[in-house]
Amino acid sequence: MGPLVPDLISENLNYVLALFIGIAFGAILEQAGFSSSRRLVGLFYGYDFTVLRVFFTAGIVAMVGVMALDHFGLLDMNLVYINPTFLWSAIVGGLIMGLGFVIGGYCPGTSFCAAAIGKLDALALVGGALVGVLIFAEGYPLFEGLYKASNLGSPRISQTLGISPSLFALVMILFALAAFTVASYVERKVNGRPAPLLRWTPSRAWVLAAGVVLAISAFSFTDRKADLLRLVQDEELVRSYPVETMSVDEFAFRLMDKDDDRIQVIDFRPEAEIAQQRLPKSYTFTVDNLFEQEPSRLLRVKGKINVFVANDELTERKMAVIARELGFQRVQILEGGLDAFREQVLNFQPSRPAQNMMEEFTYRFRTKAKSVIPELIQQSQPSEPVKGEKKRVRGGC
Repeated sequence: MGPLVPDLISENLNYVLALFIGIAFGAILEQAGFSSSRRLVGLFYGYDFTVLRVFFTAGIVAMVGVMALDHFGLLDMNLVYINPTFLWSAIVGGLIMGLGFVIGGYCPGTSFCAAAIGKLDALALVGGALVGVLIFAEGYPLFEGLYKASNLGSPRISQTLGISPSLFALVMILFALAAFTVASYVERKVNGRPAPLLRWTPSRAWVLAAGVVLAISAFSFTDRKADLLRLVQDEELVRSYPVETMSVDEFAFRLMDKDDDRIQVIDFRPEAEIAQQRLPKSYTFTVDNLFEQEPSRLLRVKGKINVFVANDELTERKMAVIARELGFQRVQILEGGLDAFREQVLNFQPSRPAQNMMEEFTYRFRTKAKSVIPELIQQSQPSEPVKGEKKRVRGGC
């Protein structure tokens, strides 16, 4: 339910929906035969590859689904907690679980599925799992060295191989289709039902068609962040993109007006520079924050005008283009950037006497702003950068 919480549904409703999703998941596992130890261990003996088919299908569908949610901005991958990889504990734990799987006929998830329908052998394995958890918890000081050995962080295979997620998805889908074909051949051989390896059947046609659709769709869900960053490299496009601007005088007036709570300044300068001169009503932002779900929520506050500021107007325009392409509204930029604001307001020096009433009013206002705004800057509290923190979600199989 990650993409929907808390934008569309509340945390409490999330738990209710998670309960029903869990029930449905268990029912599907039972219907797929995962409550049968004979079917589960068939993977190791070669007479039933249901486990391989189900898990491979679930894996590639989930992989492409996550890519789609990330592409359309419904899932912030920066908030997805990825379990760190501890190499030796993973190897030892995998061997223990694999041995237990072969001997007992269940993995931890399927043992609960079978126990739910009253399988006594599954109940025995659930009890054994609880005893194992107790032993590990009580003996953790003894196992800690092995448990934390060879910490590889949270690597992604595509990054390790130096390929794009779309290409990795294609490779996985092709590998799954090949695995299905080989599994069917081995399964028929072991069960005494020989058949040509490439015999064309309706079921295989459907599997191949689904695989082709997933493979093609994986390339359509490109990395939005990379695409938009490439887009704003085109300076001509950025300058011609329709973006609302705010004059330096209006910006100064809104900063000085304590009753004006409609404006929020989104500051894209380096953190060190902002620490020396933080503007009133401002938030420290980076381009990465625009793609992160939690920080970008600030830009969706109703009734607020988001004024993007940076030292130069071109940088402001680039950030505004990205924000508009991501669907954010009420985005304006400071005309001329903060360089122009400093020159025309903070360091105001009239180059000539006022020629008309409008210039006289402008000169008076800028003279006042020149003395008031530096005081407001000194009174402004230090601003911590807006960050999206990873959230660890417990659960899973």
